Amino acid sequence: MTTQPGAHEDLRAALFDSGGVLMQPIGGRWNPRADFEQTVLAYAPSITPEQFTSAIAAGDRFLASSSSEPDRDVYHQAILCYLGVAPATQLLADLRRDVPPATILETYPDVVGTLQELSRRNVRMAVVSDNWPDLPELHAGLGIRQYFEAYAISAELGCQKPDPRMYYHASDALGLAPAQCMFIDDDPGLVAAAIALGYAGRAVCRDAVTSEVPFVTSLTELLELF
Repeated sequence: MTTQPGAHEDLRAALFDSGGVLMQPIGGRWNPRADFEQTVLAYAPSITPEQFTSAIAAGDRFLASSSSEPDRDVYHQAILCYLGVAPATQLLADLRRDVPPATILETYPDVVGTLQELSRRNVRMAVVSDNWPDLPELHAGLGIRQYFEAYAISAELGCQKPDPRMYYHASDALGLAPAQCMFIDDDPGLVAAAIALGYAGRAVCRDAVTSEVPFVTSLTELLELF
């Protein structure tokens, strides 16, 4: 389980990353979302699967080179440019149109029960995520929005983890000191950064991959710490 067992009497809050911790994309791909190809093909039916694969890889590089989460339209424009497709206003609108979150995303099996029990124990909760501003709406569509008092979202703050502002925004919003908060992420490096700032931390390693920082293999193991 964890390399540091035992409850922490001073812990009052859990700060969760979202993707890879709370939810995952149906089909396995985060960006662009699963209906991207179908939407683009309605405008440019000659695009091949191989072209989409190359363009999506270019989009991944674009995201990796960005210091903060870019606007969704800008991200889509980067991929469309690679494909040689004009980023028409209607196409961009179609790519970001609202769809039921449950058609493209799902929570992990250990999420809802853990959040319910933490809430029952009066553990306060927030989200710290490199994501776009619509994340609370996505969580609402998945039935978990009500558990979180605050969100620290990179696209709104103009920075990404491990920038300290991401972590501090969440704990400050709860009115708590870092030492009173447990940060949970599937990236051990981001957990290490939180620990260096004074937060408690756990990496989520659902595939039982060990980590140099304290880790859990299921969110239910967090209940032993509160």
